[in-house]
Amino acid sequence: MAAAITLHKVSTGYNGALVLHDITLSIEPGERVAIMGRSGAGKSTLLNTIYRHYPDCVALIPQPSALVANLSVFHNVFMGCLDRHSTLYNLRTLIWPPAAEIAAVTQVLEAVGLEEKLFAKAGELSGGQQQRTSVARALLNGRPIVVGDEPVSALDRVQAGDVLRVMSARHETKIFALHDIRLALEYTDRIVLIQAGRIILDEPSAHLSYERLLPYFEGEPR
Repeated sequence: MAAAITLHKVSTGYNGALVLHDITLSIEPGERVAIMGRSGAGKSTLLNTIYRHYPDCVALIPQPSALVANLSVFHNVFMGCLDRHSTLYNLRTLIWPPAAEIAAVTQVLEAVGLEEKLFAKAGELSGGQQQRTSVARALLNGRPIVVGDEPVSALDRVQAGDVLRVMSARHETKIFALHDIRLALEYTDRIVLIQAGRIILDEPSAHLSYERLLPYFEGEPR
């Protein structure tokens, strides 16, 4: 079976400065992978690199919610499938949302417990609600691989677990940057640890423990 994601000796960065150094990573279809590391280690750059290499099969949840504050939750979630329709259809939906699109968006909002906010403005939501809106957009997108940059960081552990389970059920392959060690151990199959732009650990979650991983994050706000 071909890997869902393959990077081979990838080095990349911004403004002439390297952030990732010789990254080689292969992720099989169906895997649940946590990308972990201290702030500034290169996690977001790695996720964005995966997205750039596989734009046609990845649904991306960026760390900033990337929501349009003045638009409704419906319209922000609908943005997850803009590429499926013509420009004219998308403009019409902005003004007169078809019943079928409302039903589809409502369904994914129900999956993250946010259906009552369907037509609320995104800018009026709490941080956790905005995060769940971004997750719902990825669910509507429906691509087989979901890549989430701290997709549950604003949620409590129970809510975070619920959302991670929903994404695991709806996407074949899951790649999440997570800062919560316990969530990573419980909801992913594999942990990839990055330090200074290099992979320093790549092991099954079942072989790891909170105590073994904690020293890599000492001094970080948790």
